[in-house]
Amino acid sequence: VQLQASGGGLVQAGGSLRLSCAASGRPVSSYTAGWFRQAPGREREFVAAITWNGGRTYYTDSVKGRFTIAGDNAKNTFYLEMNSLKPEDTAVYYCAAQHYSGSVYLENDYRYWGQGTEVTVSS
Repeated sequence: VQLQASGGGLVQAGGSLRLSCAASGRPVSSYTAGWFRQAPGREREFVAAITWNGGRTYYTDSVKGRFTIAGDNAKNTFYLEMNSLKPEDTAVYYCAAQHYSGSVYLENDYRYWGQGTEVTVSS
C-alpha cells in the first residue's frame, strides 16, 4: 500500500487542522493505520492509531480529548482531526500502516509510511 499525507499547515494555538492520509494499492481497512510525529530535535513518537477489524482507536496521552483518528473506507483514506492545538503539537506528522501483527504504538512495527506533512502551531 502507498500512503500520501496532506493537510498540514500553520495555525494559531487553539485552532484546528485535519490531516489526511490517502492510501492506494490495497484497501487501508486491511491494515492498522496510525499517525506519528517528529518535533524538531526529538525522536518520532506515536500519536494515534485505528484498527478496522475491531474498530478500536488508540491515542498518546498528550492528545487524548483533542485529536480524533478516523477512516473512510469509501475514500480509502484515514484522517487525524486535531483540535485545541498547542505549540507543543508542532511537528512533522507521518501516516503509517501495518498488518495486524505488531504493536500499534511502535513505529518499527509499521511497514508502510507516507511522507510527512508539517504542522506548525503558533502561540
